[in-house]
Amino acid sequence: MIKTKITEMLGVKYPIVGGCMMWITTPEFVAAISNAGGLGILASAIYKTKDEFAEAIDRVEELTDKPYAVNINLFPALAPVDNKEYVEVLVDKGVKIVETSGHSAPADLCGRFKEAGMIWIHKCVGVRYALKVQEMGADIVTVVGYENGGATGRLDIGTLVLVPRVVEAVDLPVIGGGGISDGHGMLAVLALGAEGVIIGTRILATQEAPIHEDLKQALVNASELDTMLIMRSVHATHRVWTNAAAQKCAELEAQSADPAEIFNVVAGKNTKKMYDEGDLDAGVLSCGQGVGLMHDIPTMEQLFDRMMGEAEGVVNRFATA
Repeated sequence: MIKTKITEMLGVKYPIVGGCMMWITTPEFVAAISNAGGLGILASAIYKTKDEFAEAIDRVEELTDKPYAVNINLFPALAPVDNKEYVEVLVDKGVKIVETSGHSAPADLCGRFKEAGMIWIHKCVGVRYALKVQEMGADIVTVVGYENGGATGRLDIGTLVLVPRVVEAVDLPVIGGGGISDGHGMLAVLALGAEGVIIGTRILATQEAPIHEDLKQALVNASELDTMLIMRSVHATHRVWTNAAAQKCAELEAQSADPAEIFNVVAGKNTKKMYDEGDLDAGVLSCGQGVGLMHDIPTMEQLFDRMMGEAEGVVNRFATA
């Protein structure tokens, strides 16, 4: 069994974190990740009132007795919530692990995390940002390389370079990701100095993922060539699955279209239609290059057990060589 600082600090069986995804990491999916031995992260941005948010945390508690985290989203939003109120919900509910993602967390939020005794994980895209949140009191930093799905930042640095660069720059445990879909990739990230890995695209093609089966099958059929970068023109670069909506977005950008037109194509309501109805071209789907390594739709437990088995098999092979 591979044990790391992350498994020790977070109390999880495996050094695997399930990436937080809008509309995806609901209480049921979070519990599936945590029950399989990883760390599930609830997406607070799904919930538009603090009462709904509190009920979601209660639901996670009903579904798992394993560690889980809650994400506080710091990216700009069309309908932003009051994160100060949401942090107070975390405190009231006794949540032990919080993840922030986006811009550096405001000092007042960070202070509240520490006062409440939470473990604070911050997800960012480079050394500069990792050093900043280390100064602010983060306990763990997560970085994902250019191969990842979703927001890629502006640095365009691959996982193979980014992870060890951050590891050498900070004095905190690092969780690394970007293109990780199997045990070989997981072990590679650990070999780079990370104490854990974060995966997102791969867990979309699991039996528990709350998306349409047609979409899961489309991802399994995709290759590493079936992603593209969009929204760079509006300073919000994302890697997404190549479909009609993504190509339309790219066309609008090439034409220097009004940003409102671009945002209309990539609107979350369109992506949710993909998830719910299986309309594969309705919206854009964050998708990493690791999609090319996805060949089946296992349960979460089967996936994590297999990843760990693959990683341990490689370690044993080198140990006996």
